[in-house]
Amino acid sequence: MRRHMTKLMLIALAAVVALAGCSSEEPQEGALGAEEREALASLGYVTRDVGEGPGQVSRERRVLVLGIDGMDYVLTSRLLDEGKLPHFKALADRGGFSSLLSSIPPQSPVAWSNFITGADPGGHGIFDFVHRNPETYLPYLSTSKVEPAPEKAKLLGIPVANRLAVPFTDYVFPLAGGATINLRRGVAFWQVLERAGVPCTIFKMPSNFPPIPSEEGLVQSVSGMGTPDLLGTYGTFSFYTTDPWRGSEDLSGGNVYPVEVENGVVHATIYGPPNDFKDYAKIEERTGEKVAYDAKKVSVDFEVHVDPENDVAKVVLGGQEEILNVGEFSDWIEIDFTMVPSLVSVSGIARFYLKQAHPEFEMYVSPIQINPADQVLPITDPPSYGKEIVDACGYFYTQNMPEDTKALEHGVFGNEEFTKQSGIVFDERYRCYEWCLDNFDEGLLYYYFGSLDQSSHAMWRCMDPAHPAYDPREDAEFADYLEDLYVKFDSVLARTMEEVDENTTLIVLSDHGFAPWYRQFHLNRWLYEEGYLVLKDGVRPSNVEWLMGVDWSRTRAYGLGINGLYINLKGREKSGVVSPGAEADALIDEIAEKLESYRDPKNDKRVIIKAYKASETYQGPHVETAPDIVMGYGWGYRGSDATATGAIPAEIVDDNLKKWSGDHCADYHHVPGVLFTNKPITHDSPSLYDMAPTILTELGVDKTSWMIGRSVFR
Repeated sequence: MRRHMTKLMLIALAAVVALAGCSSEEPQEGALGAEEREALASLGYVTRDVGEGPGQVSRERRVLVLGIDGMDYVLTSRLLDEGKLPHFKALADRGGFSSLLSSIPPQSPVAWSNFITGADPGGHGIFDFVHRNPETYLPYLSTSKVEPAPEKAKLLGIPVANRLAVPFTDYVFPLAGGATINLRRGVAFWQVLERAGVPCTIFKMPSNFPPIPSEEGLVQSVSGMGTPDLLGTYGTFSFYTTDPWRGSEDLSGGNVYPVEVENGVVHATIYGPPNDFKDYAKIEERTGEKVAYDAKKVSVDFEVHVDPENDVAKVVLGGQEEILNVGEFSDWIEIDFTMVPSLVSVSGIARFYLKQAHPEFEMYVSPIQINPADQVLPITDPPSYGKEIVDACGYFYTQNMPEDTKALEHGVFGNEEFTKQSGIVFDERYRCYEWCLDNFDEGLLYYYFGSLDQSSHAMWRCMDPAHPAYDPREDAEFADYLEDLYVKFDSVLARTMEEVDENTTLIVLSDHGFAPWYRQFHLNRWLYEEGYLVLKDGVRPSNVEWLMGVDWSRTRAYGLGINGLYINLKGREKSGVVSPGAEADALIDEIAEKLESYRDPKNDKRVIIKAYKASETYQGPHVETAPDIVMGYGWGYRGSDATATGAIPAEIVDDNLKKWSGDHCADYHHVPGVLFTNKPITHDSPSLYDMAPTILTELGVDKTSWMIGRSVFR
């Protein structure tokens, strides 16, 4: 009861925090053909039609897939030639090595969805990290959403308010909860395998939150990219300091709390999610005072005892004590937030890091992770799998991309601290991997590492003195960091090979490669200057955020997400002005041609290599929800963060000065991933959507007809 009630409320909390103001469409049953119906039936969206049965399933074959997010084909090839990846070289010589085409656009949730379903985005409906609601023009996260608890519930069949007030208190309890929904459409390849009786382990698969429930009890899985922290965000750290800096009160991805050292002790508070078990309207009515948002959060107090002479401190929290030297991370510390005393609490875990003890005090606390052994939101399937992992391997980061790039971006971490924290993530993930390998007896094991992707984003500048964000004083000593990380994965492969026998097919792949991100293109600024995007009278471009201030009655196109451009289409957008058909097609052609011919005024290079038209690029039942044009940026270019959030900066193109200096959201031809196997690759141009048919075929299961690729071995 305790966990059930807590889960219901956190679903609502996460919806408010992570997806405020956002909504999403459900799969459109009426638009489906027989195969798409079967695909969605497997997810429980529609009634199942009886489809084709499986082929002849192999009970002896095993398939092991090692997913290394962001492993770049060009960099890997160079390191192979230099003899720095001996185990990858041996695998390539024994079987095969190839580039692996990514998705359009090559964003991780899109790419991994191609891998999962064997379809392109028209089949699985994920086109960007961010989608938009055409009714409001507001963005939402594309991969999952949390439905809040309904306002009404039924009690003995009678509709009643969904809040049961506890007499003589300020507490309320919901009678019905919401739901956490995975927005990726289509069928995952392991669902097909399960129907054929093949057991599967799926560890940290991106675009799989919440994890797809197993139908036959043959699949165990851990959610990956898309999994929130306990606050419902993609990761929000806390930083306690006696020396807050100007602007520190408003950081994206982190909260800074000023503290004081009194008699050698820091008294501080760590905050959890808002407590929806309290009736704040009732409290405000009784007190006559408005309750601030932060005051609605549950919290836990803790102390830090600072050694007066040495760079040492002791953290004391809820009966737990941890002594830290400066520069040291703690082990995981459990944090229980009380929602209703003696009845409802929420469990999280966090790591503490003592950055400085003297003369100023500085302590970082990681984003609070959902406790995998006591889950408030579903992050494993079955739920007991989370505790099984903890019992075997200890606690681990559960949020989607745990390397704290936000702390690095805001200066809370330097390069050394970021790489140290990233190393902790890697070590945890490797420990769990060894445990999975030890227990891999049959069927499929898919295992995911994300460290190379996040480190390539954050540390690219260190090996690239030409990057605008390169600082020789800080970055030069980390010039070999990324290369060393590649070598580290060579050791992971060595351990993997110990488990590969003659009946095991080994596949090592990445979803995309990497490129430098030197210059950023502000799409909405370009549309504004070209007259496609018009602001309301009196609105200055610099004041626009989330497309607020746009005059939709005169706007024909707008940008949202990293690579997406939408036509303001009649009948689709709430205030559409462009007629579908000939007018829209002509406008798309006109804009695409202009974009492809646009040149960077700084160096005369083409910024957009290809403006992909959705109608010519995708296939499947969800093409109509795609951006009308997907930007294929040139080498060194990417759509700006301002474009992703609907802002209009002062220039069309400018330098990227952020530590987030490497990226992959360019044209997909610029950033191919890698494919290693222990069998010869016969496909001359393999793509991510070929891998699901490959895995099925290796296990003796027929490829499903909605999969657009083919086995790379045939």
